[in-house]
Amino acid sequence: MGLSLEHDCPAYDEPREFYRAASTEMRLGTKEKWHCPECDYGFVVIDDIDTSAAST
Repeated sequence: MGLSLEHDCPAYDEPREFYRAASTEMRLGTKEKWHCPECDYGFVVIDDIDTSAAST
C-alpha cells in the first residue's frame, strides 16, 4: 500500500482520503494504521484484514 488511500469514513457520506500514520512488521504480517485528517477517525489493517466498521 502507498501513503494514502480512499476509504469510507463514518463521519461523511462519501469516501475520503486517509493517510498512513504508522506501519509495523509483526509475526502476523504488516500492521498499518490509517487516519482521516478531517475528522480524526482511524482504523488498522493487518495483512489486508480491515478493522474499520466501514469497509471498502
